[in-house]
Amino acid sequence: MKKPAWLLISMMLVLSMFLAACGGKNATPNDDNKGNDNGNTGGKTEEPAANDEPVQGGDLIIGSSGKPTLFNPLYSNDSVSSDVEGMIYDSLIGSDLEFNPTTDDAMAESVNEEDNGLTYVVKLRDGIKFHDGEPLTADDVVFTYNIPLSDDYDGPRKSYFESLESVEKVDDLTVKFHLKQVDVQFPSVGLSFGILPKHILGDVPIADLGTNEFNTKKPIGSGPFKFVENKPGEYVKVEAFDEYYQGRPYLDTITMKIVPDANAMLTQLQNRDIDFWAGVPQSDVETVETFADSAGIKLEHGLALSYTFLGYNLRNDLFKEKEVRQAITHAIDRQQIVDEIMDGKGEVADVPESPLSWAYNPDVPKFEYDPEKAKKMLADAGWKPGADGILEKDGKRFSFEVKTNQGNKVREDITVLLQSQLKDVGIEVKPMVVEFSSLIADIDPGVWNFDAIVLGWSLATDPDPSGIFHTKEIAEGLNFAGYSNPELDKLMDAQLQQQDKEKRKEEIGKIQAGIAEDQPYSFLYYPEEYRAMPAELQGYEFHAKNYIYHPNKWWLKKAE
Repeated sequence: MKKPAWLLISMMLVLSMFLAACGGKNATPNDDNKGNDNGNTGGKTEEPAANDEPVQGGDLIIGSSGKPTLFNPLYSNDSVSSDVEGMIYDSLIGSDLEFNPTTDDAMAESVNEEDNGLTYVVKLRDGIKFHDGEPLTADDVVFTYNIPLSDDYDGPRKSYFESLESVEKVDDLTVKFHLKQVDVQFPSVGLSFGILPKHILGDVPIADLGTNEFNTKKPIGSGPFKFVENKPGEYVKVEAFDEYYQGRPYLDTITMKIVPDANAMLTQLQNRDIDFWAGVPQSDVETVETFADSAGIKLEHGLALSYTFLGYNLRNDLFKEKEVRQAITHAIDRQQIVDEIMDGKGEVADVPESPLSWAYNPDVPKFEYDPEKAKKMLADAGWKPGADGILEKDGKRFSFEVKTNQGNKVREDITVLLQSQLKDVGIEVKPMVVEFSSLIADIDPGVWNFDAIVLGWSLATDPDPSGIFHTKEIAEGLNFAGYSNPELDKLMDAQLQQQDKEKRKEEIGKIQAGIAEDQPYSFLYYPEEYRAMPAELQGYEFHAKNYIYHPNKWWLKKAE
């Protein structure tokens, strides 16, 4: 007996984690300065006045401090690339402003569940085309989803499809997804990937897809905008797709301009060399407010669907004991970070999930600022002050680098504050600021070139934490910290098959408590995000996960 997939999904109210993650699937590390820590639906939504009609034309320049790596959603693993992919590709399913999965404005006309959650039947809308004019059919969907099922697939998303057994074409517009086991996040996450063109990539060996020039020079999707040019380190440009199945976008072009320095970004915003900045540092909000009117800029804000953390490379002997990691958290005044560096625009974090999520568990072990307790815990772990005051154990100094991304003033300031605060308990921190794409490369599977890192996860809409914290994600996934807790692994596996929302919430709460106890990260804060944009921009909706949300509906109101 068929029943709409939404009945199952609405029972869960699917709130979760993609590039830059709560640690579930579809997570992405973000640079926090260009819309990767995305705000709350509590922000303003601009709607045109009743007597205003959208107008065609105009170009929008978005400032980004991070550089995209490639434009293939099965192979990219950073949120800057994901932002561009969101304009080039459309997915089978979307998300509304309350994070509920929806087929409104998505490629699927309907999604229905069969066999008690083991089969999903997707009906495509008629008339969808790729940017080269070729029709998008069930063949392309089957082709796309068979890629991560192949043994030759070496991208970062393989675990997202572990529950998927096969994909079957029913007819040109209908596809059946057969699951090996119930996976409650599959509809909202598994069906959220862009569809690739079989007629272009069908003959490319899957083992070679990750390095194919399609990903960086010739990406072709079916989204509202088509790729024009990627000038590495400078900009990525897309233009309106005239044959987009939802209607041609109002804007002519959108350019993502790379501006790695936050001060330069601020100047370019004031001069309108850029029009849109989705991650205005909290410390710069007042400055933007001083020139907003004269520059024709407006600000929208809300609590981000994300968190920022100090993450440890648990392969490093310094961080192997959880009591030591707990002590480090005790030594960090996270409220000072929020109050002084973020100008009060955020909340101290204790778990790898946003307070916006229905699965957020506030009742977890907490490690409040207490440097004296930190010193005692470190002493109990065998660390004693050396001649220069830095702790030593077995001839090894407690000294490590903390990396973060260039152009993110908040994170740069955090590393300096960490250096000061941890020195007070005898730990030497050496800040290292690197370009965002280099930072992402340093945490790639098998590379792991870092001691500790200040970074953020953009959360998706399902609260599954396994994408970041499950042992299986260490070798090729997003668990770059190398964290492993077999008992929590079992809970993470079990909650994905729990179709009762309240029971699943309880199971995820136990996982959050266990992760908080182990402190593979020192969770720092949940940021409030500020987005600066043209005062004349209409049709913009503040989505907590995606700052580029329904860009086909954006339009620029002309001065009268």
